[in-house]
Amino acid sequence: MNEQTIALVTGANKGIGYEIAAGLGARGWSVGIGARDEQRRADAVAKLRAAGVDAFGVPLDVTDDASVTAAAALLEDRAGRLDVLVNNAGIAGAWPETPSAVTPESLRAVVETNVIGVVRVTNAMLPLLRRSAHPRIVNQSSHVASLTLQSTPGVDLGGISGAYAPSKTFLNAVTIQYAKELAGTAVKVNGACPGYVATDLNGFHGTSTPADGAEIALRLATLPDDGPTGGLFDDAGTVPW
Repeated sequence: MNEQTIALVTGANKGIGYEIAAGLGARGWSVGIGARDEQRRADAVAKLRAAGVDAFGVPLDVTDDASVTAAAALLEDRAGRLDVLVNNAGIAGAWPETPSAVTPESLRAVVETNVIGVVRVTNAMLPLLRRSAHPRIVNQSSHVASLTLQSTPGVDLGGISGAYAPSKTFLNAVTIQYAKELAGTAVKVNGACPGYVATDLNGFHGTSTPADGAEIALRLATLPDDGPTGGLFDDAGTVPW
């Protein structure tokens, strides 16, 4: 069995996901670049390899059962295990968007990627993660997911979000349940809040870079064995639920 640390980052062909992959690769890890677009995936892998990263492409559409099953089979064949899973893939839907303007179809699309996609990928990868000595799962959340921050007067989280913010709150709840299920095992599951990062998700209006946004996910992906599980974190520490 390959003793090199193996990671999979979903939505890794651009933005924060790409920087997470680059950061893990800089540590000498072998990093699977999960992405559904073949050309963008290939371009990201080529760019990372040119920078010295042991990157490999993983065709992956988190909304498709067959695609996720095939991705798990690819990792099984390549390494026989998975050490770190970063569930980074996500979509924003419309923003800002009032709840009264949300359609069932648009809400369903956001939840399908941001929540159900995470569950689909995590469940497919758990058998491989359980074979790791130090397995870590990082779910990409957001400060807008915090009900505490959302309900605090004077806190500006960028306007009303009828679909994206609730989807990330839903993801936080799922993250807690995974941590409860996996308590007593070596698997640590946490949520990461990257901050207000300039990416195509927000029309590049953020105030920090994708590399900045990747830092908390990198920290959670490399937690020591006595590190936390079942929490939500940003660069400053614990984020309130």
